[in-house]
Amino acid sequence: MKPYNLLFDHVLARTDPEQAHHAAFRAIRTAKPLVRGLDRLNRRHHIEVLGLNVPGALGLAAGFDKNAEGIDALAALGFGFIEIGTVTGEPQPGNPKPRLVRLPKDRAVVNRMGFNNDGAEVIARRLAQWAMSSGERRPVLGVNIGKTKVVPEDEEVAVIGDYLRSTTLLAPYADYLVVNVSSPNTPGLRNLQAVAKLEPLLEAVRQRADEVAARHVPLFVKIAPDLGDDEVGELAELSVSLHLDGIVATNTTISRSGLRSTGAEVDAAGQGGLSGAPLKARSLEVLKLLRQRVGAEMVLMSVGGIATPQDAIERLDAGADLLQAYTAFIYEGPLWPSRMNRAISKEQASR
Repeated sequence: MKPYNLLFDHVLARTDPEQAHHAAFRAIRTAKPLVRGLDRLNRRHHIEVLGLNVPGALGLAAGFDKNAEGIDALAALGFGFIEIGTVTGEPQPGNPKPRLVRLPKDRAVVNRMGFNNDGAEVIARRLAQWAMSSGERRPVLGVNIGKTKVVPEDEEVAVIGDYLRSTTLLAPYADYLVVNVSSPNTPGLRNLQAVAKLEPLLEAVRQRADEVAARHVPLFVKIAPDLGDDEVGELAELSVSLHLDGIVATNTTISRSGLRSTGAEVDAAGQGGLSGAPLKARSLEVLKLLRQRVGAEMVLMSVGGIATPQDAIERLDAGADLLQAYTAFIYEGPLWPSRMNRAISKEQASR
């Protein structure tokens, strides 16, 4: 058993998950000079996607670095790119604690964080400082934006205005931008996936990003795995018609079917989005459906249940251009992203 697995099983698994997350993130940021040295040892297959030179197909999904506090250190661990957020137009504390629960038997996590973050204005200032100090070695950065909880989802003008605030402040620093309408932890957010509501929102964000950024900022929409196949198809057609750059598939699931954890363990975990291994099959299905509907040109970013090099290659073979992970990083530890991207790169180079 690897040292990290021993640490996880005997120490971290007995620690409050949110406290463990903050402690681990502090350690990663503190060790930034060391992990930068490790990064120079990584030999990764660079890929060109949307004009970006990405040093590895596997990136870190939104949710780990909500406030843009450890971009360089996380990238140095071996991730090909980092996606921060979800960021909302206004700062908010998120949902009451406890709000993060592990299901180790399923290699899964239940979260109901509720977009806790410092808000777009504070994070924009942080990104401005980061951009000035990062220099030529700046990692590829995605910015994930969502709706502030107090903004009613049925008031279109208010919703669009909220997303536009984040877009105005953050798009100038983003290598790509993700509109998140699929978290289950903000009441009413998933209703925005309806085409009638999503179309004007994406059009407005696209226009504003073009106005405030000095270059074209690729725009993605992030969708839920709990959509029906027909709904996935409708969103694919909308994305094509709006000339979006890509789709992120998928977010966490509200389903609890097929879990190895006992019913009591699942009940104790409570409500929220489930991520990790149980999401693998549906995320792959949604990826295949999207690739069939959007054609070869649109970029698809696959996330959900990716834990092994075989998982990653399966997604790439199914049509993914880029990959993301979060839960496997929690279970496998800080050396996992570099191992994954080296293995993926080796496979890609052999083809």
